[in-house]
Amino acid sequence: MSSPGRATRRERIDRGIKVRSDEIFVLASARDLAWVLLPRALAVAALLLFPLLGARVGPYWQTVMINTMVIALLALSWDLLASVGLISLGQSLFFGLGGYVAGALDSFAGLGPLWSIPLATLLGAALATLVLYPLLRLRGVYFGLITFALPLLFMRLIETTGALGGTEGVSGLTPLPNRTVEIYLVTAAALLTAFAFRRLIATDYGLVFHAVRDNERSVMAAGFDVQRVKAQAVFLAALPAAFAGAFVTHRYQFVGMTAFAMEYSTLPLTAAVVGGPGSFLGPVVGSFILVPLSEAMREFGSLRVVLYSLMLLVFTVGLPEGIFRFVARKYGQFERRVAIEEAPDGR
Repeated sequence: MSSPGRATRRERIDRGIKVRSDEIFVLASARDLAWVLLPRALAVAALLLFPLLGARVGPYWQTVMINTMVIALLALSWDLLASVGLISLGQSLFFGLGGYVAGALDSFAGLGPLWSIPLATLLGAALATLVLYPLLRLRGVYFGLITFALPLLFMRLIETTGALGGTEGVSGLTPLPNRTVEIYLVTAAALLTAFAFRRLIATDYGLVFHAVRDNERSVMAAGFDVQRVKAQAVFLAALPAAFAGAFVTHRYQFVGMTAFAMEYSTLPLTAAVVGGPGSFLGPVVGSFILVPLSEAMREFGSLRVVLYSLMLLVFTVGLPEGIFRFVARKYGQFERRVAIEEAPDGR
């Protein structure tokens, strides 16, 4: 606090950060670093401490947390695709492929979760990339419509051919050890994905993704193979979604046609829009808002789709930046009073 009678002025708390260069790690004070890191540290600590609450939380909210993290992985996948200009309406394609590959590896090859989940993550992402590779020349609504139709196509193929259990699915799979392991596993995957994608998009490689989204012709003129860049983006984006599918398969010890359900496409898209696309933290925030709300409205059945549609409309029109960017911007606008320093000669 300033001394009595001393002149003060209002100053934004993050002023020191705003006026400095990007090399904050060299120039920022401990107070400024704490201002930047405190929200992130509190959020990560809360996520890591949640499984330790055990019986105080109860199995229901533990299940909600797991479902939230699964949707967060799918929303992060959607956000990376959007960063290269590919707007997906079928995240359930990645989820279903990862789930079915994990089920096949466990049921037919005898591999437990320790091997089937990482292998299904890689193989599911590779399969999704092969399926979408011929379609990467499409942009905008055309790519979105194709991705929307592909999960439905796979559902009909499984139903008519009876492959991989047909309409009955594959059951009796190896479970994960316990609920605590499930929560920590999916939470670690979501945190690692968010960190990795944010670091990736800040590199020169990530700048190429943005350039492809903004102007493909300029990227081609610079000597890049746009088709190859998009394929790499699809593979990277499919990794967390395929992991989510493999994880859910072993969690429920079952995989069936519901792995391609529309809910695994609409929820991630809505979570990314609500939280704020392009930040990779916004989709996670959106998932923590949307999934508990969806659970609360589970008794309304298919009417939840109306809720998703309304939220998409409201946030697209009223708050296009998303909740995360809005809160982050307001967080940087807090002010404090500081004393006005006088010149040494008293003038």
